[in-house]
Amino acid sequence: MYTVLEAIATANPPYKLTQSEAADFMLQTESLSPTIRKRIPSIYANSGIDYRYSCISDYGGDLQKFELYPPNWELTPTPTTFSRNQKYATYAPKIALQAAEQAIAEAELEAKDITHIIIVSCTGFSAPGIDIHLIKHLGLSYAISRTMIGFMGCHAAFNGLNAAHAICQSDRQAKVLLVCVELCSLHFQVADTLENTIINAIFSDGAAAAILTSRPFAEAEGKLAYTDGYSLLIENTEEHMNWTIGDTGFLMGLSPKVPDVVVGHLPNYLKNILDQHHLTQNDLDFWAIHPGGRRIIEKLQSVLELSDRMVADSFEILRRYGNMSSPTILFILKRILDKHQARLLNSQDANFQNGIALAFGPGLSIEGCLFQTV
Repeated sequence: MYTVLEAIATANPPYKLTQSEAADFMLQTESLSPTIRKRIPSIYANSGIDYRYSCISDYGGDLQKFELYPPNWELTPTPTTFSRNQKYATYAPKIALQAAEQAIAEAELEAKDITHIIIVSCTGFSAPGIDIHLIKHLGLSYAISRTMIGFMGCHAAFNGLNAAHAICQSDRQAKVLLVCVELCSLHFQVADTLENTIINAIFSDGAAAAILTSRPFAEAEGKLAYTDGYSLLIENTEEHMNWTIGDTGFLMGLSPKVPDVVVGHLPNYLKNILDQHHLTQNDLDFWAIHPGGRRIIEKLQSVLELSDRMVADSFEILRRYGNMSSPTILFILKRILDKHQARLLNSQDANFQNGIALAFGPGLSIEGCLFQTV
């Protein structure tokens, strides 16, 4: 049996900002030092991001439309974790539903066909949660198997894919709905540090849903299948990236050492996963690399000697959406799949046999998986 990737769909909340508008919002805040304020325009301009999305209108800069922050440019009193999580409970189910509905439709399934649902998120909590919301609003079975993967960060879609693969390999009837949803913009912090300024400059909101099914060879032939996943925890790197719950939201720590540390371990990581399937890097036809930031893609491209074509999709998703945490890799995979389908429709011969997807998160950890056309 093969774990076939049937469809991917994406969704974003309604408030779309240019990166220059996001920078202007930061510059209007009144609690930043001249030193940090001076750095903001270049940090935002050099991020590789043109647009980002938010579930709230506040970042548009109109004090009269603020719904999370108080209507003053000190943004005080600072919104509590409770108030931010209330916004999450309101808005996360909405975009999760949009993505899930579209994924089911694109897979040419009906809601009643879905046997398992996996929810991935690290930017909020509620119970009953998004899984219950989707069951009720999609019309899924009330006896459906449910799994929640929480608080794992940017690489968590891979943990979801791995769980879906395990389900499909153990259940020949499995049709799994995987939904990743993050509202990173709810956890914007006004902290007078360079680290926080960079964090504020790159994260965004989005959701993505994928359908994975268990198929015999006759039904899977010619389709893209999840073949294998591989995880690596890098020793003694816990302090380089963290995501903790504070009184004023979820607080992120992000070291500038992250790209160097991750990229330093990638060659051996890739060798381990590819050796298991008798492949080399030259056998890979596509790469889906999580754009934690522009620099990590650039360093990975340099160290692994990848062509511009191999990293173009990661750069493009970063440019159009920013870093949405866990859904981002599914946005990239959707773009790759859509381009492949367009080439097939135009009768263009395109190699699409083996592909790798990668992301990086707290730990530090590297998560990835191998896709192969059956």
